[in-house]
Amino acid sequence: MSAAPALKPAFAESRHTSLDAAALDQLFRKARTHYAWLDRPVPEALIRELYGMLALGPTSMNNSPARFAFIGSPEGKARLKPHLAPGNVDKTMAAPWTAIIAWDREFYEQMPKLFPPVPKARDIFAAPEAASEHGFRNGTLQGAYLILAARALGLDAGPMSGFDRAGIDREFFAGHPQRKNWTANFLVNLGYGSETSPPPRLQRLTFDEAAAIL
Repeated sequence: MSAAPALKPAFAESRHTSLDAAALDQLFRKARTHYAWLDRPVPEALIRELYGMLALGPTSMNNSPARFAFIGSPEGKARLKPHLAPGNVDKTMAAPWTAIIAWDREFYEQMPKLFPPVPKARDIFAAPEAASEHGFRNGTLQGAYLILAARALGLDAGPMSGFDRAGIDREFFAGHPQRKNWTANFLVNLGYGSETSPPPRLQRLTFDEAAAIL
């Protein structure tokens, strides 16, 4: 009797197909930056799931330089408030969580763990110029993964600049043995956005204005 053919995993059959329209709407077409928030709690377990998802996104040689400080307590928000631009205070205080998207200036020390196939991977990124370039670039990329992961999990996101980076670094990172080399990049408010909060979507550049086929 011949052996039964091996069954292909469902993932292998579906990973090259487009997401359905509802998923694309949730991630992109109907997703918006939110400025007002429903009074609906977001459990810490969902924040941990969010990190687990965003951490899977690709970075250069898996260097994963981004670091995330999730602020959800009244005490944490009180510490954050003095370092926000005035226009960002109310929406940030109302959001269930605010994530500080930071990056570790010494992220390369984790390379033996993160990329063992190349024993000298640490040295590739350890030079100051390389550390700065790759840390900021890949850390920003991971911040974008956070926004998409939040939307995929049913949350809304409100990414923003408008804060005192040096002040946030002093308040939350300086002197802490684990976080002393972290530096803030941007902030993202997280929660369930109010349906009435987003203003009309602004124009985007067309393909011909912003892209080229070469």
